[in-house]
Amino acid sequence: MISIFNLPKLQPLKLIYVFGTSLLFLVACKSKKVEPKQNSGPQNAVVDVIIAGTQQISNIVEANGNVLANEYAELKPEVSGRVVALNVSEGGFVSKGTVIARINDADLQAQIAKTKVQLHLAEITEQRNRKLLNISGINQNDYDVALNQVNTLKADLAYTQTLIDKTVLKAPFDGVLGLRLISPGAYITPATIITSIQQVNKLKIDFTLPENYSYLIYRGKTIQVDIDGGRTGKKKATIYATEPLVNTATRNLKVRAYLDGKANPGAFVKVYIDAGENSKSIMIPANAVIPEARNKKVIVVKNGKATFVDIVTGLRNIGSVEVTKGLQIGDSVVVTGVLFARPGASLKVRSVKKMEDMTN
Repeated sequence: MISIFNLPKLQPLKLIYVFGTSLLFLVACKSKKVEPKQNSGPQNAVVDVIIAGTQQISNIVEANGNVLANEYAELKPEVSGRVVALNVSEGGFVSKGTVIARINDADLQAQIAKTKVQLHLAEITEQRNRKLLNISGINQNDYDVALNQVNTLKADLAYTQTLIDKTVLKAPFDGVLGLRLISPGAYITPATIITSIQQVNKLKIDFTLPENYSYLIYRGKTIQVDIDGGRTGKKKATIYATEPLVNTATRNLKVRAYLDGKANPGAFVKVYIDAGENSKSIMIPANAVIPEARNKKVIVVKNGKATFVDIVTGLRNIGSVEVTKGLQIGDSVVVTGVLFARPGASLKVRSVKKMEDMTN
């Protein structure tokens, strides 16, 4: 390389020429040609599929329920007062009409005794005035006053007797008493629970079912009930009533049945309802279904491209759902990479899965 410091004897014009030539040479040596990047284009989404086919499915509908006593009541007094007698045999059987508790009614008994004395005197006065009226000794108005007094006292007597009857609490039906919640001598009000009574010789179960299974419910239908997790086997129950109103919040129908067997009221039960013969249907993994506001969709691979298909679903099992409309046997349904597929976009199928692999 030629240095300008080694050219002291050159003329100025030649010096400028040498300097410019050297600078152009340096720039040319350092510059590199930039290769333009090639546009690779959009990548195809990689998905896994299953081949739609029929599977044997069980038409047993499951529901949750609770055991109910045939009759149940919380025993509360109708009036306030102090308990003077308490006959609660905890867990014992009592017959209808058995006295459970008595409330102090001394003031009412005194009131009824006073009314009886007044009534006796009023009846004597009425009888005397009737005789005087027959001989025109008094006018009709005086007799009517005496008769009204008799009738008023009789009404007072009946009213007081009703209050006395309310101080006695009796068993409303045959049943088993619960635990006692008060002690003798306690002051109670109509809000106080003394005990409970349940009729457990005949039990019921209540359960709810989605409204689309309402066609399975009718009076007299026999269902299977699992009470204790299968330890004693399934029991039978017979449907006898349904709630006519569907719950607008859950879209469930409430059903009641008589239970053939023994259980504790309040126990949890599993109800099994036979929906008919087992059938073969197209089943797909539940995660392959794309829920939308008005319908459901799945992605089907046709000619290497994504096709969004509307479907109608039916029964559900663990991890899978029945397709009753929208799919054909042999369709390739996308089960993984669903979020990356777009309508009409090309897809790259990585593997074909089996239904057993997707639901296990």
